[in-house]
Amino acid sequence: MEAEGSLDREPEQAEYVLHLYITGATPNSTRAVRNIKDICELYLKGRYELIIVDIYQQPELAQQEQLIGVPTLVKKRPGLIRRLVGDLSNRERVLAALGLTSPFDSNSIDG
Repeated sequence: MEAEGSLDREPEQAEYVLHLYITGATPNSTRAVRNIKDICELYLKGRYELIIVDIYQQPELAQQEQLIGVPTLVKKRPGLIRRLVGDLSNRERVLAALGLTSPFDSNSIDG
C-alpha cells in the first residue's frame, strides 16, 4: 500500500504509517525513496502506507514536522513516533527504528 503526496486523508487499515520527506530528485532523496520502498516491500508487504512528501512542493509540511535534515523518515504508526534522517541505506538501523528485525539477524531466536 503506497500513497504519495496527500497528508489530508487518514489511513485506516495500514499497520505501519510512514512519511518520507525529500527534496526533489536529489541523489540522497532518490536513494532514500528506493531504500524505504525496498524495505517496505520486503518486510511490510501489504501492511504499510508510505507517503512521500517533496518539501520543495510542500514546504509548510516540513515546518509542521520541524525537520532538521532531509531526507527524513517519520514513522507515525505503530507505537511512538520515530524519525530517521539520511538516505536509509543502513538497513539494520532502519529496521530497528521501525521495530522490525531482519530474518537474517544472527541474534534472532528460532523456536
